[in-house]
Amino acid sequence: MDYNEYWNQIYEKSDQLNSLISSYWNHYSNMETWQFWFIVSLLVVPLILLYFKVDRERIFELFFFGYTVNMLWTFTDIALEGSRYLVHLYFFLPMLPYALNLTASLIPVGFILLYQYCTNNKKNFYLFTLLLSAIFSFVFAPIEKYLGFIELRKGFNLIYLFLIDVGIAFISYWFTKIILKIKGGHF
Repeated sequence: MDYNEYWNQIYEKSDQLNSLISSYWNHYSNMETWQFWFIVSLLVVPLILLYFKVDRERIFELFFFGYTVNMLWTFTDIALEGSRYLVHLYFFLPMLPYALNLTASLIPVGFILLYQYCTNNKKNFYLFTLLLSAIFSFVFAPIEKYLGFIELRKGFNLIYLFLIDVGIAFISYWFTKIILKIKGGHF
């Protein structure tokens, strides 16, 4: 197969897959299902909570940290979803990342509020991150699995989810601290 034949097949298969996913969404994850509204609530409720709880004097620092969590989790989830290790069976819209409600809202907001709490009260961020990650991985994910929102495949399990969550939170924390040192001229 030559270069153009590969790309023609890739386009054809991509179009077929996109059509299949859109059809699935129209039948099982559309606005008329309770799953859709559950996903919307996981997208909107944390953002409303953040609006009322965020420390506005540190908003850029906190949102930078949260943005980093969001970006790292979104790219990680796209890779996991693309390789079918972590499959989200219901999603907001088929043309957006399937875990948008989690990677753009619930998880970043959870970690923003944790970061804010730990830094404001001189608490150990690493210890509290382990606790929040355990809640996300060993409490929330099994509930999602039980309700049929996710599937873990190809040997992927909750421990991997926990380790990814911890790794992303720590990397985001370190990156934020580096940016703060650069900003303060202490680098």
